[in-house]
Amino acid sequence: MKTIQEIETDLFLLDAPFVKEMMEITYNMWKFNWDERNGGNISYLLHEEEIRRYLRNDHVLRTIPLDFPVKELAGKYFIVTGSGKYFKNVKASPAECLGIIKVSESGQSVDLLWGLSGDGKPTSELSAHFRSHITRLAEDPNHRVIMHTHATNIIAMTFTHDLNEKSFSKTLWKMCTECIVVFPEGVGILPWMVPGTDLIGEATADKMRDTRLVIWPHHGILGAGASIDDAFGLIETAEKAAQVYMLVSAHQSGVKQSITDDELVELAQAFGVKPNSKFI
Repeated sequence: MKTIQEIETDLFLLDAPFVKEMMEITYNMWKFNWDERNGGNISYLLHEEEIRRYLRNDHVLRTIPLDFPVKELAGKYFIVTGSGKYFKNVKASPAECLGIIKVSESGQSVDLLWGLSGDGKPTSELSAHFRSHITRLAEDPNHRVIMHTHATNIIAMTFTHDLNEKSFSKTLWKMCTECIVVFPEGVGILPWMVPGTDLIGEATADKMRDTRLVIWPHHGILGAGASIDDAFGLIETAEKAAQVYMLVSAHQSGVKQSITDDELVELAQAFGVKPNSKFI
């Protein structure tokens, strides 16, 4: 049973902007039918000054060991979704479905500061999240969010389209005018792999060196960003393009016209972005 102090902390944290963001985005992702049951996970890098007014950073509820060392993240704080937790329940039970953790100085464990009540644990995909955070922070010091979701049309597209990063990226770019502007580097694609392992975590992080979107065939997609909106917007844009692709592919007459390579170059020049030179 929770103490009065723990109950008061739970209620106080409901006003924290980062908790509100997690509550809203998980519910919206569930409403989009992207995160059935306990599918999907999010990790959000927090600055110490953000959590200081809401939480004591020296009050450790318990320590959770890691099977993979992440010394590069030592001392950093994250709010994460819990393993086995349903996105549709986050709004009603944030202290059960979310957790605020701090990576130990050794990088071999995390301290739970709030949430994940009972014996809850951070997402089973924590390796993919933490290793991707390390990679993206090296590329972009403003990076903060890793988001994994089972975006319906992206998954469907991995059954019908060649799993070649160049052709897959160009197909997405050609489905919606804004795609090359939103993710000019294209998408990374892994081979099918068992989820929840450090192996898929390492492979995902390796792809994150060159792109902020990584597709897990027949499973889902991961997006990285400087904010919740940034990461979600990336995935949302790619998913919309995949939806258009699936719709036109199913049409009897197929694709009659699309954005050309020259027009993709023209778009990139107009918006001041540099498309992946390997893809175009």
